[in-house]
Formats: sequence, C-alpha cells, structure tokens
Amino acid sequence: MMARQALHPATGGASNATRPFVDFNRVWLAYDDDLARRGEFAVEDISLQAAEGEFIAIVGPSGCGKSTFMKLATGLRQATRGAVSINGEKVSGPLKQVGMAFQAPTLLPWRTTLDNVMLPLEIVEPYRSTMRAKRDEYVARARDLLKTVGLAGYEDKYPWQLSGGMQQRASICRALIHQPRMLLLDEPFGALDAFTREELWCVLRDLWQAQRFNVILVTHDLREAVFLADTVYVMSARPGRILLRREIDLPRPRPLDVTYSEPFAERVHELREKIGHVRQQ
Repeated sequence: MMARQALHPATGGASNATRPFVDFNRVWLAYDDDLARRGEFAVEDISLQAAEGEFIAIVGPSGCGKSTFMKLATGLRQATRGAVSINGEKVSGPLKQVGMAFQAPTLLPWRTTLDNVMLPLEIVEPYRSTMRAKRDEYVARARDLLKTVGLAGYEDKYPWQLSGGMQQRASICRALIHQPRMLLLDEPFGALDAFTREELWCVLRDLWQAQRFNVILVTHDLREAVFLADTVYVMSARPGRILLRREIDLPRPRPLDVTYSEPFAERVHELREKIGHVRQQ
C-alpha cells in the first residue's frame, strides 16, 4: 500500500513492553467540518488498546462505523477529536508498513498471481528502491508465501483462472508480502461460501501464529470473530461507539472443531445477544 508514514521498530526498552501497539484515545470522527459543527459523527468516543501481536475483531450492525474505524487505524482519515497512535507514534498520515485486504480481492486482471502478490514491493519503500537488485529474493519470498496458502503451481495463472477462494488467498499474500507490522481486513471472507470461508480462517490463523503481526478484522460473522480473535469489540449503531470488549479465552492454536464446542457457542451467543440489543435501541 502507498503511504507516507512508517511503523518504526519499537525503541525505549522496558517501557515498550506495556505500551499498546494500537491506541485509540477518545476518538471522534465527522467526515467534514460542517458535520462536526452539527454534531453528526460517524464514530464517537472510541477508546481501545491492542498489545503488539494481538488479533482484534470489530463487529456490529451495518453502518455502525466499522470501516471508518479501519480508515482511522491506517491514517486514511484523521480524527476530528482525540488521537490514534500506532507503535507509540501519533498517526498523522497514511501508514507505510500496513497490509490490507477487502471483501473483493481487487487483483489486477492483466497481472499473474505472482505479479499481483509482488505489487506492493514495487510501490513501498525500501523494497521499491531495491527491486532490481533483489528481485530474485523477492520472487522467492512471494512463491514461499503462495505455497504457504496452498497456491503453489498457480503463480503464472491470471485472476480469471482462479476461484474466488484462490483470489482471496492471493489477496492476503499481497497484503503480507512486504512484511507489515499490522494487517487490516475488511470483511475479507464475506463473499465466499461457508466451506471456503472456514478454510481461509485456518490459513489466516496459521499465518498469524507464525508471524504474530497485529490484526484488525472487521466482520459481520460472529463465528469468524470468535474463532480468530484474541479480543472482540462490539460497536453500536451509528454513531459508532464501543459497547463491549470481550476477551476470547479459548486456548490456541484453535482447531476448526472448536467451532462446534459449547464454550465457543456460548461466546458467539453472548456477542449475538449484545448486537441484538443494539438493533432494538
């Protein structure tokens, strides 16, 4: 992703052990000054923190501000009030070392799978400047990543030759190829059938377990949130506010079979009940 601001490695010794990696401090957002003057906010008074390597999920009714939250986290939108900090630095512009994937894979139709995955390396520094000298190394990294998600042998295929699930696997690889400190996912599996969706839950789980980048997942799927996340936040209807923070204390690594267990069902039910109350308000 193109951007201006980098996520710098942590410095400062022991104090960073307790400093949140993601920190929203009483954040409000109106989409323009006129709306702000009228008190019409998309999200209001959002405060949350995520530790380094934490996987969080944001759930809530449609239009509650989940995607707005993502824009704030990436620096694509600036807070009207309050502050967003990533790795101890206030976000003042689009972040550099962030990967993003959306519901639509948005692969470029004229590029092969391999070339689509490598696209961020042609855009983001320091990779852009070293692409010519290190191209073989970067190609090997992309091939290894594709192999990890089950796409070995599909490197030279074009998007129209891949299934929806394959395209989304490639999209996740593209989001991770530049080794970001944080991955943001906006309904990445929403358009897929249930079987493929669960397959990709496991792919994402394994990638995160191996690399422990931070993840912010926006989803309507409560089972997805409980299976993948360390912590789930429930947002209210617009203007979006955080109504509930629920730590998911199911042991890791989580096999898919856990989704059929009673403890898993209890956690999903609690979230569904809270969102049901939101819709009735």
